Amino acid sequence: QVQLVESGGGLVQPGGSLRLSCAASGIIFSIYHLGWYRQAPEKQRELVATISSGGITSYADSMKGRFTISRDNAKNTVYLQMNSLKPEDTAVYYCKVVVPQGTVWGQGTQVTVSS
Repeated sequence: QVQLVESGGGLVQPGGSLRLSCAASGIIFSIYHLGWYRQAPEKQRELVATISSGGITSYADSMKGRFTISRDNAKNTVYLQMNSLKPEDTAVYYCKVVVPQGTVWGQGTQVTVSS
């Protein structure tokens, strides 16, 4: 059974930083592409960043230069380093993996950017 568990969210002031983690189990982690997504209240879920099995990264335009996605295959974990956070970054952040059985999402971690 594939599971993704996010952690690291919380309340942070504008301009602050957070690092999110997503720990995977039940898969051969190193062979899969992974992604971070977010969903703000009353908005659709949107892509934040992706990382390929080979470590190639891509970002949504509004996150470029502020967010960094990375992975540690030895720990079966993908990270999202978020810097220069803005109130509009407030959302529930999810990680996702697509496996042969289908798409798997984590439960999400809340990030709130507020003074």
